[in-house]
Amino acid sequence: MKRYLTLILLLCSCAAFAQVEKSMIVTDSISSAVLGCKKAYNIYLPQNYKKDIDKFYPVVYLLHGYSDDNTNWTKRGHVRDVMTNLVRSGEVQEMIIVMPDASKKNGVPNACHGYFNQPDWAYEDYFFTELMPQVEKKYRIRADRTNRAIAGLSMGGGGTISYAQRHPELFSAAYSMSAFMGTPVDYNKERHSHPDVMVFVEGALRHDCVKYVREASPEILEALRSVRWFLDCGDDDYLLEGNLEFLLAMKRAGVPMEIRVREGAHNWEYWNSALYICLPYFNRGFDRF
Repeated sequence: MKRYLTLILLLCSCAAFAQVEKSMIVTDSISSAVLGCKKAYNIYLPQNYKKDIDKFYPVVYLLHGYSDDNTNWTKRGHVRDVMTNLVRSGEVQEMIIVMPDASKKNGVPNACHGYFNQPDWAYEDYFFTELMPQVEKKYRIRADRTNRAIAGLSMGGGGTISYAQRHPELFSAAYSMSAFMGTPVDYNKERHSHPDVMVFVEGALRHDCVKYVREASPEILEALRSVRWFLDCGDDDYLLEGNLEFLLAMKRAGVPMEIRVREGAHNWEYWNSALYICLPYFNRGFDRF
């Protein structure tokens, strides 16, 4: 009898475990009138998203790097595992993470892409006039500045800085990882090592993050001070020099920011570990409900 009772309890425990909601990575898409094509994005939905149908969540826009797409933060950055660990430890509350696709590939290898408008490819217009409004309407997102943040790696790190510089009314915090800033230092090294990325590089040069700070008016600098800035770059990263130039420009302009120069290079091991700093950093500024 004792054996049967043990078996029944075990089966009940397994059934209860099977019913526990799990977080999800969903691949969704938008038919973009701006880009003239369908653009995919991945979205992380919290464990209780389907259960708590009246609950709304803060949102993080997480940008990928050059040659990547909307799937890389899931496949190689392991964003779902990171969130599971951080929520379980109590370091972050449940949040939604949107991972857009800035590639222009659509099946064409090495096609140019990036986060800035290019001829016949107005990606930045798409991001702000289609992606953000549609995602925040479709999913239960707290669509306000306090509960909206942006982060990214490499090309996406530069996109993060530039988007938050020019749209400080939309983002409360920005976290860049190994950012390509569009500075002359970055440009020379990127051109030397990747001769096929000139269109992307030229777009980044037009939105040079360091130059933007150096030439900013007092009104723009005041707006930049309303954003919480975090710079994260490895000590062996080939883009470190450009990141340090940005740090110096911000300090001279009196714009507060945090910086971490940790052991590491320009790779997924570094960016995965960065998420464990980035997401709690954002969480500390989000409203708690």
